Amino acid sequence: MEIVKMLKKLLPAAIAASVLAGATATTVQAGEISANVALTSDYRFRGISQSDESIALQGGFDYAFDNGIYLGTWGSTVDFDSADGFDGSLELDYYVGWGMDVGENSAIDVGYLYYDYPGDDGDEGDYQELYGSFSFHDFTVGMAYSDDYYGETDTFFYYYADYSLGLGENFSLDFHVGYNDLDEDGGFLSNEEDSYTDYSVALSTSWLAVDWSLAYVGTTLDEKDVFDTDWADDTVVFTVSKSM
Repeated sequence: MEIVKMLKKLLPAAIAASVLAGATATTVQAGEISANVALTSDYRFRGISQSDESIALQGGFDYAFDNGIYLGTWGSTVDFDSADGFDGSLELDYYVGWGMDVGENSAIDVGYLYYDYPGDDGDEGDYQELYGSFSFHDFTVGMAYSDDYYGETDTFFYYYADYSLGLGENFSLDFHVGYNDLDEDGGFLSNEEDSYTDYSVALSTSWLAVDWSLAYVGTTLDEKDVFDTDWADDTVVFTVSKSM
């Protein structure tokens, strides 16, 4: 599901608490399954490296019903060796949502997403989010809400905007900006920053039946803000992916 992939990578990508009003009342019809796999030079989530600035392998499966309801799972290798207690090597995400067109050129998407880090000591890395987004032509705005964000950092809100500019037949230039609002009484950020902005610009294309992306990714954070690492420094990320 594309919105979840955006949340996790660029997606991040994500999004606001919304009510699935009326969605579950629709009779579930036959749907289709899809899969995706990717190799990226640095797994950046909301601007911060999740793989210690190293290569990450990612992939997932989705099942979409004809009425707009979907569910799926997505995973990635991770590396948080510089953060005490977060020493697992795998992230697994599980989600369910509902999306539909609301006009000729607009669409909405809402859902629930659970982040699981099975190799961590304890479960303080695990958290859940409610998300929602609205797309109009090539522009998307969205929000996400967590009642207890990563590292048990309490309430979290994420607001973002994306714009995709087509460049000829096979290329696109994708812009993203997101605002991360953490609870002021907690934070995985080492100097207790309670907000920051992440951004990216990506050039994407399809060639030889594979998707290619070269992105410039950054944040407003300093090294001291993230465990005295450069995980949040501006960088270039190369990704190759395949959807099936």
